[in-house]
Amino acid sequence: MTNLFLAITWNIDPVLFDFGFIKIHYYSLMWILAFMMGWFVMKKIMEIDKVDVRLLDPLFLYAFLGVIIGARLGELFYNFDTYMGMPLGQSLLEVFLPVQRNPEASSFFGLLQGYEFSGFRGLASHGATLGFLTTAYLFNRKYLKRNLLWLLDRVAITVPLGGAAIRVGNFINSEIVGKETDLPWAVKFVQQSAGYGEVVARHPAQLYEAICYVIIFFIIWHIYRKTDKKYFQGYIFGLFFVLLWCVRFFVEFFKEDQGDEFVAEALNIGLNNGQILSIPFIIIGLVVMITSKNRQYKDQ
Repeated sequence: MTNLFLAITWNIDPVLFDFGFIKIHYYSLMWILAFMMGWFVMKKIMEIDKVDVRLLDPLFLYAFLGVIIGARLGELFYNFDTYMGMPLGQSLLEVFLPVQRNPEASSFFGLLQGYEFSGFRGLASHGATLGFLTTAYLFNRKYLKRNLLWLLDRVAITVPLGGAAIRVGNFINSEIVGKETDLPWAVKFVQQSAGYGEVVARHPAQLYEAICYVIIFFIIWHIYRKTDKKYFQGYIFGLFFVLLWCVRFFVEFFKEDQGDEFVAEALNIGLNNGQILSIPFIIIGLVVMITSKNRQYKDQ
């Protein structure tokens, strides 16, 4: 039986400021923090590798668009029925714009009558990954003109810190909650979604994931700065994929299922959506990392 006397009670309003026509969520601020940390780490990397730092701004723009668009499209894997049940126009708006339907809402700056600004609250990491890989390819072809894996090796270093910030945002939002437990650090998410059932002491799975991501950052930063592996194109990127998606795979055992599990239900192999979607990324990471010895270059 869960020991509620030892559980931490978490009852933070996910909205930091509510101005009526616009709401500022902690989760949105965590996304901003994620991109800020990525910007500063990537700037340092460009300086170390003697790459024109003026390329940082277009890289940031490409990364932002790829991550946000990809993350929103990836959310369809978790809430497919919800979006398919909407009129086409409404579903497109809510997928690509940070708004949600509210007939009582006033016009948003004279536009979108009947919608309110809600911020992006459904952002799938698998979709964000695919979106970024697409825009990284486009950026590299237009600006950098190097082997794409050279760029991915370096961008991979910036991602874990951003991922950690976003998982902290999930924790503040009382979303992606863990399964019931009687561990002394269990958390009662008072404002959790009704879809998770009764408010009980749960694993703070979001924080498990965030801590692991910070550890991954220090591992791959050390490899980049202190070893010659950065000269094996794809090694750091491949290792990053293996570590990050293995963490995601195993932490899923401590989480409640998220949204519609239609992928998991279709395959019926005892894994949830997050785990099934992580497996291809782990395999890709292993292949890229192992074959990186064939792509060594000299830039010392």
